[in-house]
Amino acid sequence: MTLAKKPLKIAVLGAGAWGSALAIHLSRIGHQVKLWDHNPENAAALESARENVRYLKGVPFPESLSVQSDLTVTLTGVDAVLMVIPSHAFRDVLQKMHQIMMGSKDHYHLAWATKGFEPETSLMLHEIVQQELGEAISYAVLSGPTFAAEVARGLPTAMVSASCDHSEAQFWADAFHCDTFRMYTQSDVVGVEVGGAYKNIMAIATGLSDGLRLGANARAALIGRGMVEMMRFGDALGAKNETMMGLSGLGDLVLTCTDDLSRNRRFGLMLAQSQRPADEVIEEIGQVVEGVKAVKAVKLIADKYQLDLPIMEQVYNIIVGQSTAEQAVKELMRRHGRSELELG
Repeated sequence: MTLAKKPLKIAVLGAGAWGSALAIHLSRIGHQVKLWDHNPENAAALESARENVRYLKGVPFPESLSVQSDLTVTLTGVDAVLMVIPSHAFRDVLQKMHQIMMGSKDHYHLAWATKGFEPETSLMLHEIVQQELGEAISYAVLSGPTFAAEVARGLPTAMVSASCDHSEAQFWADAFHCDTFRMYTQSDVVGVEVGGAYKNIMAIATGLSDGLRLGANARAALIGRGMVEMMRFGDALGAKNETMMGLSGLGDLVLTCTDDLSRNRRFGLMLAQSQRPADEVIEEIGQVVEGVKAVKAVKLIADKYQLDLPIMEQVYNIIVGQSTAEQAVKELMRRHGRSELELG
């Protein structure tokens, strides 16, 4: 495996499946990585086992990866900070991080690989960063069609590093690069964030469809029309269509809608098969299902802009208990026929 161009000291905040996988990759290619978990007991267990037994069993931590629960210790002396925090906790951790690092004379690079919106405000994550750190701060968002288990195992992967500052996007692309990991750069932060969040809603929809055994035709239709919805939503927020057709849009959409490694797809499958409330299914999955949070945020934004997003609407109705999966299918199928290029 080709090593990184320049070894760095990187703090990875968030020791779930995705944070652990990215920390493993960065350590494996030569960086010194400190992986942070807010729970001291979890951090101690990870450090003792030298692997994430719960999410990535059988993938050992490289020697250059240490696990911490003290945020100050984690952030001391690092060149870069990568946040892999669930969207609902993103602002809180960002604030704590900023308080620790604002007195530092050293410049540090900031990126996040979290997908979603802030539940309370429906803000995109870059908007939270601008609110908390100021609009002049340079940052990058990392996204694309990825499963944590495959990244941790070193299987071929491609992602996108998006930033309004090209040098920041390139910094993270270089940090991740090796002969099994390609990171493309671009400037459409909004488009990359929209794609990463919206595809989780569509993964729930295809999981529901497959849970009802509606067939491959229905799944393909949901993915195709889901892509239209994602582009319509992104356009309203200023995203570029080219981004929606790239790795962080179409690529991530296809991946999460078609493979059961996606927890959002599994959530839809289990919801349709068991007919249980959403909260019970989430508890059984045992991980954050970002699509459940995302659909509530997207619904608020769609109402504000009066957007026609019928698949999203039906997923929302199912999650809040206003409809069943069977009723949602009937509602979608009884919509009036029209040109494919028109709304709806």
